[in-house]
Amino acid sequence: MRILVTNDDGIHAPGLATLEEIAQKLSDDVWTVAPESDQSGVSHSLSLNDPLRLRQISEKRFAVKGTPSDCVIMGVRHILKDHGPDLILSGVNRGQNVAEDVTYSGTIAGAMEGTILGVRSIAMSQAYGPGGRTGIKWACAAHHGPAVVRRILEVGIEPGILVNVNFPDCEPGAVAGIAVAAQGQRNQALLAIDARTDGRGNPYFWLAFAKARFEPGNGSDLKAIAENRISITPLRLDLTDEPTLTRFAQAFAE
Repeated sequence: MRILVTNDDGIHAPGLATLEEIAQKLSDDVWTVAPESDQSGVSHSLSLNDPLRLRQISEKRFAVKGTPSDCVIMGVRHILKDHGPDLILSGVNRGQNVAEDVTYSGTIAGAMEGTILGVRSIAMSQAYGPGGRTGIKWACAAHHGPAVVRRILEVGIEPGILVNVNFPDCEPGAVAGIAVAAQGQRNQALLAIDARTDGRGNPYFWLAFAKARFEPGNGSDLKAIAENRISITPLRLDLTDEPTLTRFAQAFAE
């Protein structure tokens, strides 16, 4: 099985090294094509107004000056054009990608692009908690990742579907199980603007989430992570809402 690995945190990210470790436990034919720099939050964007610069790091590792979607396209259509990948793994992201995160995430976008190109694709992210980015428990994803991917492949991924996997903020032995979960929804009232002033008196702003008690919905990816469970959420490329489609069709036919 040929595996193409990518991410959105960049070619030097520790999560990418973790994902390569996971992939190497699944196959001896692993290729990496990742962004030259951090591309977090770029979603499913493409570099249409800038050239893609490709840098080969080693025999099967490449960096692209572009987005995760650019990387997947370069991997499938250029680097591996004569023998494409059987599986695309994107991540392991630094921080969870649950609820509304999936619409912003470059990690999800890498798997989305792979799905568009007809390749089975899985996005993987590692949650972290109050300890911040310096205390991320990569061992959780590294330990459980291979078995989760194997099981997903055994069950099968239908065309047009990508799989979003999130590992909880705990050590491998503290994982409470696996939850096949729906995409959750946060309380957007907690979204805030953090206004500041720089040294020259000019205002600038950070997007931030206010700290308040929030109870995630049952059956959601947010709930799974809160309960130290690995969340697995299948996502569709087709964003059409069928009930509304039918309702609109009836209304406009009148």
